[in-house]
Amino acid sequence: MNKPLHRRKFLRNTVAAGVGLGLMNTPARVFAGIKKDKVRLGVIGVGARGIEHLKLLLKRSDVDVVAVADPDNDFAMPLVRKEIQAAYGAKRKVAEYTNGPHDYKNLLKRGDIDAVVIATPWEWHTIQAVAAMRAGVTPAVEVCGAADIQECWELVNTSESTGIPVFGMENVNYRRDVLAVLNMVRQGLFGELVHLQGGYQHDLRAVKFNDGKQYYGGGVEFGEKGLSEAKWRTNHSVHRNGDLYPTHGLGPVNNMINTNRGNRLLSLTSVATKSRGLHKYIVDHPQGGPNHPNAKVEFKLGDIVSTLIKTNNGETILLSHDTNLPRPYSLNFRVQGTNGLWMDDFDSIHIEGTSKPHSWEKAGSEKDPESYMGKYDHPLWKRYGNDASGAGHGGMDWFVINSFIESIKRGTDYQMDVYDLATWYAITPLSEQSVLEGGSVQYIPDFTRGKWINRKPNFALNGEY
Repeated sequence: MNKPLHRRKFLRNTVAAGVGLGLMNTPARVFAGIKKDKVRLGVIGVGARGIEHLKLLLKRSDVDVVAVADPDNDFAMPLVRKEIQAAYGAKRKVAEYTNGPHDYKNLLKRGDIDAVVIATPWEWHTIQAVAAMRAGVTPAVEVCGAADIQECWELVNTSESTGIPVFGMENVNYRRDVLAVLNMVRQGLFGELVHLQGGYQHDLRAVKFNDGKQYYGGGVEFGEKGLSEAKWRTNHSVHRNGDLYPTHGLGPVNNMINTNRGNRLLSLTSVATKSRGLHKYIVDHPQGGPNHPNAKVEFKLGDIVSTLIKTNNGETILLSHDTNLPRPYSLNFRVQGTNGLWMDDFDSIHIEGTSKPHSWEKAGSEKDPESYMGKYDHPLWKRYGNDASGAGHGGMDWFVINSFIESIKRGTDYQMDVYDLATWYAITPLSEQSVLEGGSVQYIPDFTRGKWINRKPNFALNGEY
């Protein structure tokens, strides 16, 4: 996006992506009506993120990890081999596809894999998910933001034309406090919802830069001299300016207002601050300095990007992307209705008629049965909290994997499906366009093609999975 795209042309291109496909059916369930005791699975991408998924899969008696694909034979694969041997023993072999970045295609050709987990750099997600669907394999795809709207339509169109469903791996949807608040929303504690907030507020400077020897920190290298996410993720901050990672903030609040299931996102407008944080980090770092080659790099990504979304049912959503500056971690959640609100930061809640007027209460902990979080602790966490203990991101990763596997075993619809994934992904290119045009309004495509009107909420309705 080096120059503004005329609004009418942009909308015409967006609509054209879906033309001719309106008669297609909703993506079929690949194992609909078929109960499976064990899921045969492949993993594409086993770096810092993928290996955590692999560890959880290896622990499950209802999963058979058949193959893994990753071109990193120097760093990632040796760690993977240790995990596989520890779980399956020396005699059990898991096929490896490590011959370059396209060897995953041979994994998909095997014919003995039901599903695949994709945890690769962002630019590979849609390419590999589409390849999996065309091979008859149902993919679970890690989250990010799309490069363009066409990419989102490609996910939807391929799923509809092949009948292969896609699972979106948004783990924050399962955060314990988030699920408790979802429970509060569904029980009417906040009244009718009016406004929601979420974001990705995470100091990623030690992720975007390292010394090429360790995953996190130690230097100011990125690109070819960097390791793991510094090798690929930082380049997005060089070339792009928008909400590059909207899903952690958007996914959970979408469930609270039933997006794509009786509601939908209509439009957005985005603005970005100047870019200073990454340059300052390089200059101030002991391994950097003003004369370091990377100090001459011009980073396009604004330090803070704010996106305001309007929904069909009248709510607004404010998203924040804040990854370049020193700050404590926060996803900035706020859920506000006609009877009160909850805010993630400082454990804050206020309910009219219960809380002291004009005063905050503490939402508390699930360990305290008299607190809000204790009273509304979600049945999923009550049932599976011990199973999730020790899993990545405070146990959230366990629930994501469990939902994916259980849906396949039971032959049921995914609770985070291709329409959700496409909607989350679309925020990134639309926010980029809006920032480029000075905060212009961008219209969010209806990836369900009208099915959102009759689709029913299905996320975490009970304590099953």
